[in-house]
Formats: sequence, structure tokens, C-alpha cells
Amino acid sequence: MKTSIESSKKKPQVSIVTPFLNAEKFIQEAIESVIAQTYSNWELLLVDDGSSDGSTAIAQNYAARYPAKIHYLEHAGHQNLGKSSSRNLGIQHAKGDYLVFLDADDVLLPDKLERQVAILEAQPSAAMVYGTTLYWYGWTGRLQDIRHDFISKLGVQPGTLFQPPMLLTRFLQDGGIVPCLCALLVRRQVVEAIGGYDETIQHMYEDQVYIAKLCLNSAIFVESECGEKYRQHPDSSSYIAIKNGEYHPCRPNPARLNYLNWLATYIRQQGIEDAVLHRTVCRELWLYQHPLLYRLVNPAQYWLMLIKGYLGSIQTKLFQ
Repeated sequence: MKTSIESSKKKPQVSIVTPFLNAEKFIQEAIESVIAQTYSNWELLLVDDGSSDGSTAIAQNYAARYPAKIHYLEHAGHQNLGKSSSRNLGIQHAKGDYLVFLDADDVLLPDKLERQVAILEAQPSAAMVYGTTLYWYGWTGRLQDIRHDFISKLGVQPGTLFQPPMLLTRFLQDGGIVPCLCALLVRRQVVEAIGGYDETIQHMYEDQVYIAKLCLNSAIFVESECGEKYRQHPDSSSYIAIKNGEYHPCRPNPARLNYLNWLATYIRQQGIEDAVLHRTVCRELWLYQHPLLYRLVNPAQYWLMLIKGYLGSIQTKLFQ
């Protein structure tokens, strides 16, 4: 009879990359969610982006306890280089067939890897699979926060293989359906082929830059199941960016303009010719270039955008 260790060696390996910066409050829960996976053939790469709190010791302790499964990485001189550089460092050291990027304040549900690996094994032409995500307010345990939990919407037909660049066009048309980064399981060789993360963008929208590159170069399978919890809390980079006026999920903001400019340049450099995608990118940029004209020409969409922005502002105040 074959042992479980022998059988696990025949399964594809998954590399989970978790960058962290001063994440001592949540990182242990993220690590434990990986250890609790029903799928056994994984490695966890904990990438320290220059932490000055107890998260460094927590990560090093787990690496010492599980030397064959969990590895601690840091930049030279314990530097803080940013999210994209930290994720790329993880990619450089990853040995798995598949990659997952799990932020230190989020958690994976126990069956995520087992289910998504099976999907990609059954879909050899797909470079990536993703599903829904729980937006997790209730991690506090307070009833008023639990009531705000919700499952993200897909906005596309699940159980479908999408060819490029269809999903990117849909994401531009409806930002509410862009998958969370931790929802993705991707073939490592595809990530390496697209050059990983763009290190010219380290903060906001660095995840969408990565997703856009995948959507433009690969077929993607969309499933219906939820595989992770995306923690909502006041110290997250997105909430801090909202407070600083750098970003907003529902209305024009500097971070999105930077992303759109990057995307337009990337599409041009890659020689991607898709009329619908080109029109969609131009329309999104036009909103920033001509805000007054946009208000006159598209009054219904303008007021809808304001209403969404207002509702989004109410949501961010939950943690203020």
C-alpha cells in the first residue's frame, strides 16, 4: 500500500506566497489557514518586506517548525521594497506548479487548493482559475460586523473558460467583479512568462496590473465556489489609501488613473488588437480627461457613479 507521503508527491505542488509588513496581528491566522488545507502538497513562502514588529519572529518561528514546508524570505538588508517586489521574490524562490498569493491579513478556506488544483488539472488550456471571495467584516466577532459580510459577485457565467482579453474588458466595465488576488490559482510557468508583477507599481492597483497581464495573455476558467476570506479592517492598505484620497473603489481616483495609463501603454506595447477592449480603455480614460463633458454627455452614469461613491464612503466608515 502506498503511503500518503508517496501519493502526495505525485500531486502538483502549490506555492503560496505571503508578503508581509508589520502584520503580527493577523499573520498567524493566515499561516494556519494554509496548514489546514485538505490538499497536502504545498509550500508557503513568507516574504518579509522590512517588518519592524513581531511578525518577523512569527514567520521565522513557523519556518523553523516546518522547514520542509514553510520558508522565510527577506530583501537584502531587511529592506522595505513594496508589494510587487516582495511577491516577485516569492516567485523567484517558488518550486510549485501553481501559485497562490495570500496577503498576511487574509485566510484560505480549507478546501480551496484541493478544489482549484483539480479544476486546472481538468482544464489544461486554462492558465488560471478563480471564484468568489467572502468580504470578511465579521472577523471581529461582533454581530454588527458579521451582518456586513458578503460574497463577491462574479459578473460572468461560472464554469466557463474565457479567452483573452474578454475578462479584462468586463473588469474595466464593472470594477465590482474584479477578483481578489487571493482568489487566483495560477500556473507558475505562465506567471514567469508574463514577467510576474510590475515593480514600477508597488502600492495600489499592483494586483490589477498582474491580473490584467494574465487576462491579456491567457485563457482563464471561472468557478462558482468561494475559497477565501478577504479581511476588511482599518489598517489595510486600501482603507488607508481611501482615507488619504489616493484611492476609492467607486469613483475616480489617482490610483485608478495611474493604472489606466499603465494599461493603455501595455496594450500598445504588446500589440494587442481588440476593438472592444480599446474602446473600453479609451472610455475609462476619457472620464478622467474630460470630467465636465462626461457629466453633460452621460448624466445618468455620472449620478450613478456618485451614488455608488456615496454608498462606498458609508461602507468605509464602518471602521472609522
